[in-house]
Amino acid sequence: MQRIRLRYTKRGRLRFTSHRDFQRAFERALRRAEVPMAYSAGFTPHPKVSYANAAPTGTGSEAEYLEIQLTEHRDPDTLRTLLDASLPDGLDVTDAVEARTSGLADRLQASVWELRLDGVEPQEAGRAVEAFLAADEVLVERRTKNGIRTFDARAAVMRLEATGHAGDRPDGKACAILRLVVRHLTPAVRPDDVLSGLRATADLAPPVPAAVTRLAQGLLDEETGAVTDPLEPDRDAATAAPPTAAGLSAAKVTSGASPAAGDGTA
Repeated sequence: MQRIRLRYTKRGRLRFTSHRDFQRAFERALRRAEVPMAYSAGFTPHPKVSYANAAPTGTGSEAEYLEIQLTEHRDPDTLRTLLDASLPDGLDVTDAVEARTSGLADRLQASVWELRLDGVEPQEAGRAVEAFLAADEVLVERRTKNGIRTFDARAAVMRLEATGHAGDRPDGKACAILRLVVRHLTPAVRPDDVLSGLRATADLAPPVPAAVTRLAQGLLDEETGAVTDPLEPDRDAATAAPPTAAGLSAAKVTSGASPAAGDGTA
């Protein structure tokens, strides 16, 4: 049994796909790419795919993660290429590693988000950010299936800053860009919760919905606020691991020596 961890994106119009839509598209891609998937037992077997902390519908992402289990060994980079070609443009598989450590989901401690606020001046956004960060607590409400829930959005925000950006509309009007690092707490604090908090603390109300993109997620450095690649421990483990018998055989074949050949002595 081999486990492969993948990083994929949701770009352009495909940011509006739901997690269920992506699941269906990904399972079709597995079949097209003829991936030797392991399946669950029972009356309705399904491929063993573990999804980790999917982004909300309507948000773009450069850093979504999942893990698949295979019944046969495959080269991760070759598998990445096949799956990427089998998915629609916008759902792009950008990285693949063999799982050599445990706890991928536990390493997704925080996310880096970018929020584009068209129609908002950078100075206005900057003042709202200052008010938000100065608050000890920012209570926001979210409607759930069990009714309205109130929670603190400020506690999850590790970093928040505002910058300007030239607009891409015909009038060239500038817009504000928010960059934030959010811890993954319970309940989860989403970018729209932070926007609700900015509205509550500084009356910041963008005239059009914000364009939201997750830039990264992974391990959080509490001192610097940096979010690091969650697949890096698997790469480090692969580098540190001794070569396997299969790997040695492949190396001999590459160098021109047959793995079945002896040293020429009887």
